Amino acid sequence: MSESLLRRLLAGAVDYAGLFPPAALDMPAAVGEFAGHLAGPDAWAMGRFVVPVARLAELEEAVEAPAPRVPAEAWRLSALVGADAAADLRSLGEFNCRHAVPGAPALSGDVIEARAGSVEAIDRLLGALPRWATAYVEIPLDRDPSPLVAAIARHGARAKARTGGVTADAIPAAGDLLRFLRACTAARIPFKATAGLHHPLRAEYALTYAPDSARAAMFGYLNVFLAAAWLRQGLGDADALGLLEERSPEAFVFGDEAIEWRGHRLERAALLEARGSAIVSFGSCSFTEPVEELRALAPV
Repeated sequence: MSESLLRRLLAGAVDYAGLFPPAALDMPAAVGEFAGHLAGPDAWAMGRFVVPVARLAELEEAVEAPAPRVPAEAWRLSALVGADAAADLRSLGEFNCRHAVPGAPALSGDVIEARAGSVEAIDRLLGALPRWATAYVEIPLDRDPSPLVAAIARHGARAKARTGGVTADAIPAAGDLLRFLRACTAARIPFKATAGLHHPLRAEYALTYAPDSARAAMFGYLNVFLAAAWLRQGLGDADALGLLEERSPEAFVFGDEAIEWRGHRLERAALLEARGSAIVSFGSCSFTEPVEELRALAPV
């Protein structure tokens, strides 16, 4: 794949979640990592800084030195909303107002993430959403997500899937993930993924950074990104399942204007359309792993 197409595929795709396991950094360390990567050669792949609303005060204290102060360079945040969504949304709005003042560290929390397991919970959450916020709603994958995805779509919001965790049982079955992708495709709504996507392709990896960590088969972010894009082009379920489970780098041909996989071809225009309207980003507590492993797979 040419450098420009590869970068367009993953531009702004990694939402940095260093505060969360398995990295679980403290706030100063996570802020320092984010600032360093934004100033580095791979900044093109960086998306948002993921932070719970309950920890915004810690963030404000930690960013006084490294955060940029030029509004055009504002750090983009994705704020996790807790059980009291209304209170958290008020707090986030007040936070944004404080950082809209000239001279304040430039921080912009215009995206929220929240969990909901029923249509009623989705309606309550999104019915209270302020106009300035874009919402991702994390929904369970162990049952048909179509009613929940349809409710998210009615509010003009976006979906979120949890694709892993620090234990093997947190990784969904490939069929359940495919069902989620298919529901989002049918509803024509964007989505993001989170957890367990540190690596480009599916394989067995350590679940944590502990020396004695258990290992499990984890999804690769390229598997998920490309499956979402190909589903938009009519890929059947059997092939989409095979793509989600694909482990072989040799199965892919990365060209200047298209990607090929086992007889299927995805043109540049279709790939870029999917990045804009299907898969938006993925959360990762590591930034270096996704980028460096991609560089080992294909030139960037």
